[in-house]
Amino acid sequence: MSNSRFKAVEEATKHIFSAKSNVKAQRAVNIYGKNVFTIVKMREYLPKTVYKELTTAIEEGKQITHEMAEYIAQAMKAWAIENETTHYTHWFQPLTGSTAEKHDSFFEPDSDGSAIEKFTADALVQQEPDASSFPNGGIRNTFEARGYTAWDPSSPAFIFESSSGKTLCIPTVFVSYTGESLDYKAPLLKAIASIDKAATDVAQYFDKSVTKVNASLGIEQEYFLVDLALYNARPDLQLTGRTLFGHISAKGQQLEDHYFGAIPERVLAYMVDLENESLKLGIPLKTRHNEVAPSQFECAPMYEEINLAIDHNQLLMNVMEQVALRHNFKVLLHEKPYSGVNGSGKHNNWSLITNTGVNLLSPGKTPKNNLMFLTFFVNTIKAVFEHADLLRASIASHSNDHRLGANEAPPAIISIFLGSQLDEILEEVESARVAKKVKSEANLWHGIPKIPDLKLDNTDRNRTSPFAFTGNKFEFRAVGSSANSALPMTVLNAIVATQLIEFKAEVDKQIKKGTKKDLAILNVVRKYIKESKAIRFEGNGYSEEWEIEAAARGLANIKSTPKALDVYVTPESLELFETLGIYNKRESEARHEILLENFFKKLQIEARVIGEIVTSQIAPACITYQNELIENVKGLKDLGLPKESYSSQLNYLERISKHVNTILEKAEEMRQARKKANTIDDIRERAIAYDEVVKPFFDDIRYHVNKLEKLVDDAKWPLPKLRELLFIH
Repeated sequence: MSNSRFKAVEEATKHIFSAKSNVKAQRAVNIYGKNVFTIVKMREYLPKTVYKELTTAIEEGKQITHEMAEYIAQAMKAWAIENETTHYTHWFQPLTGSTAEKHDSFFEPDSDGSAIEKFTADALVQQEPDASSFPNGGIRNTFEARGYTAWDPSSPAFIFESSSGKTLCIPTVFVSYTGESLDYKAPLLKAIASIDKAATDVAQYFDKSVTKVNASLGIEQEYFLVDLALYNARPDLQLTGRTLFGHISAKGQQLEDHYFGAIPERVLAYMVDLENESLKLGIPLKTRHNEVAPSQFECAPMYEEINLAIDHNQLLMNVMEQVALRHNFKVLLHEKPYSGVNGSGKHNNWSLITNTGVNLLSPGKTPKNNLMFLTFFVNTIKAVFEHADLLRASIASHSNDHRLGANEAPPAIISIFLGSQLDEILEEVESARVAKKVKSEANLWHGIPKIPDLKLDNTDRNRTSPFAFTGNKFEFRAVGSSANSALPMTVLNAIVATQLIEFKAEVDKQIKKGTKKDLAILNVVRKYIKESKAIRFEGNGYSEEWEIEAAARGLANIKSTPKALDVYVTPESLELFETLGIYNKRESEARHEILLENFFKKLQIEARVIGEIVTSQIAPACITYQNELIENVKGLKDLGLPKESYSSQLNYLERISKHVNTILEKAEEMRQARKKANTIDDIRERAIAYDEVVKPFFDDIRYHVNKLEKLVDDAKWPLPKLRELLFIH
């Protein structure tokens, strides 16, 4: 075994035998929200009139005055200092995909030479980070550095603890000097406002007391754990998040013995610690379990308002990383860190909840509520049908390409799974005759098929569907495990809002012509069911037959990110986002450019890492072993033994030589292809060149390296193998 690999495995073994932990699960009710400046805590620190004004402003989305902000700043400072916090930061989500922060101290020197702790409304409401140093898609020039973070009162401030101290974090949006959004949160808030208005207008057909509709979200987070020592011995994991080489382990997930199995003690200690820290931050983690692949796990929270749910998921990923280090683990959030086993997703469970407490995607027990459910249910299906390309683009990335269109859920084809019961109901509604009269008080409306009293689990699970209805919500399973859910949720809320606006216009048009309201609603619902039928698929999304059938239905199957992203700058998409006020043309074009640039840069890094590992680690190890074989063959030959007695060694030599020669040749060819791609000025064309010309070398080189891994002396192989990385005991 190579020295570095030996040390890594030895260190990992020590971690196994020292896995016992003093970490104990704490009662959630005692620690939940401990480090969050919640509404309840605000009441303790604010005057009653200010508190009432603040809660009303948050509930109704009204602007907070500077005077009120000053009260809140002083209250927030008092709470933070009581909790031994020394610094504060505006916590935001730039277009890097991760979170960002710039810490400032509460400390300020006073005029008399002493020190004071100061935090004002101005510091709470706005800060000025360097906008040009973040991805901006050409919105800002390098010499135009100004950008602003602005406080988001709808997401509570929190204290983030580390071994170095505590920091007050204030969730904010991030915008340029000229007002364009440079983050994921600002467009999401606009999309939330759009779905609120559109859904409320439609809900009032059924209940005039509905004045607000909140998009609700629950994000299931899949992830892998790997021993920190083994991670540190794999440069590819460190620099790209995935293993670029590695022969499939003889035992992987084929026995299906890991899924929902007993959680290893060492992992359970990590999970308990993670839950404790998350609960303190108000992240309502509820579920933990083993996932399908070895060393793959999942955690899932309770459902929350969508803006808060996404903030919490971004924060959760930070906490996962921090806590993992305490347990000598590294969290892998890459969608496909290992070949030959399942990758990871981030399942986004989305629904719409009214201010009256009604889930608009949950069927009721009366015909009136059934029709309301049917309205929002069918409009969501129609929105996905009309804008499947946008939804596909919203989850496109270089890492998610390893899952989408590959041999695991979900495919790159956007389709919707409803389950046989609901599918049959839509068929019934579509084919039923239209009645001349609709009796709203009747138990069964004439001409309207009665929807049965559906239970929460009225559909089966379909792991192969990217967008599935699961009882009272839609589960968007195609989102990648490392992604910021704000982008796909911005798109989903935008397309459903657009569809609901169109629906209301069609219904109102019929009502003006004299059609009864309920009948007008049913007429348009029935029309939408027919028009969106192609997007509904109940079968196996993995199958080759589905690709053929989907093509016949006219559904797109875009397997590569650069081409999937094209839809962001089509006239239709530009108009949709601009009409809703989510992105202007410049912002849409900037995001398209940023996503393309991120795509080819990630591939560029992978290509460079492959070249470096092949030439400096793999080839030298193979040549060293090859030299030993040569000496062995020479010795046998010198003894006068017949050639047949060392023919196997000669065969090994020949095979090793062939594979080593190939990987070195291919690595150089890849380097030349990369250099050529780098000369392309057009970002889209460069991304396509990396995808179609440079990227194919990856699997080709990997194939030959993996063959060498099976031929070369195990003690000389320089990288920890998948069989060592995959199993945690």
